[in-house]
Amino acid sequence: MSEKKNIWLESTDEQKQDIMTTADGYMDYLSKCKTERLAVKESISLAQEHGYEDIKTYISANKPLKAGDKVYYNMNGKALALFHVGTKPLSEGLNILGAHIDSPRIDLKQHPIYEKDGICLLDTHYYGGIKAYQWVTIPLSLFGVVYLKDGRQVEIAIGDKEDDEVFVITDLLIHLSGERMTRKANEVIEGESLDVTFGSIPQKGDAKDPVKANILSLLKSRYDIEEEDFISAELELVPSGKARTCGLDHSMILGYGQDDRICAYTSLLAMLNTANEEVERTSVCLLVDKEEVGSIGATGMQSYFFENVVAELMNLLGQYNELNVRRALQNSCMLSCDVSAAHDPNYAEASSPNNNAAEFGYGVCLSKYVGSRGKSGSNDADAEYISKLRMMASDANVIWQTGELGKVNQGGGGTIAYILARYGMQVIDCGVALMNMHAPFELASKADVYSALKFNEAFLRSMK
Repeated sequence: MSEKKNIWLESTDEQKQDIMTTADGYMDYLSKCKTERLAVKESISLAQEHGYEDIKTYISANKPLKAGDKVYYNMNGKALALFHVGTKPLSEGLNILGAHIDSPRIDLKQHPIYEKDGICLLDTHYYGGIKAYQWVTIPLSLFGVVYLKDGRQVEIAIGDKEDDEVFVITDLLIHLSGERMTRKANEVIEGESLDVTFGSIPQKGDAKDPVKANILSLLKSRYDIEEEDFISAELELVPSGKARTCGLDHSMILGYGQDDRICAYTSLLAMLNTANEEVERTSVCLLVDKEEVGSIGATGMQSYFFENVVAELMNLLGQYNELNVRRALQNSCMLSCDVSAAHDPNYAEASSPNNNAAEFGYGVCLSKYVGSRGKSGSNDADAEYISKLRMMASDANVIWQTGELGKVNQGGGGTIAYILARYGMQVIDCGVALMNMHAPFELASKADVYSALKFNEAFLRSMK
């Protein structure tokens, strides 16, 4: 690995076409999956096309499973686990691809609608780590669900169709920003100032807040939503528009939510591409929520839902006991499929020096550790496990690279790796390197997407 290989230079014309075709599928997925709910919905649809069935139907009917069966578990519409049952007993371990499907965004508060100085606004609370100043003046779309007082669900999707209205967080004009421009970057836009402009036409009559009254009237007529229904809603504001090809050479992808739907897609597609193959160790794809806020909650990786589903799977295979569940988890191997930081020549001073930074076009990035400062919060994969992965990639002729999340003490970040490692399984961080990470639009190399897919396929087929 002292001299990295550039995928574009190493690829045949046919392989380059495969890279572009894979990227097209990924950009379509990325454009459709702006929220974790949409990602679960789309992933289930794709999985069903490849023969996956809902494990809950097996559980309710106590229908046994067997080698070769393919099932999925939908956790509250915001996390998903897919299983392709292998020929070996589960107690010998699973091959797990794990990624997260939540991304930084702007959420609505539970009482979001208010009027101020003739403008109707939405009160918000940002989600995940963001630079607030990046989210002003760009067109935003609104997605999510609202549950009405009678229990009906209303799905909201406004802003991504060509003729849809969009929304915006305004910024102070440069002519009046003298004092504001002297502030630190994290103070230019305060978190409580990320409120969204939602309307400006007043309703005729004597309403106290006539613009808000008009907006509430529109919501009632379009969706049957009343103001109190926002208490039982999950609504997210995300950048409008589709993922796009970037670069005159068509080599890159610009789009919202690539952290971490770029790894979610390549993990899911690896499962689907191997769906008709016989596997020895049961293959798993985990798509989880809440990683950006600590992997908490029922749909985050710190929940026991995955462990519980493994127990259910084992029971349907006639292999269940508590010791077998523990053995299955400890004997497993996992790729914690999450993005890394790509070297950006505009900010070269932040990259880890001496060939320790990931670069565009050199393949999926294996990170022995992430975390911050003295590897705080990292998993720090074993050398023995990395050795196995090296041999696996070599046998499959997959180009890959190593990387760190920036220069020592520059900052840092975490993934779900340490959570699965608590079971004693072998885990390493493995994902596509991005520029603009956590910005409204992130940048990736199409070649690295392809490399991640091929690495994940090799992992499912051969890791023991």
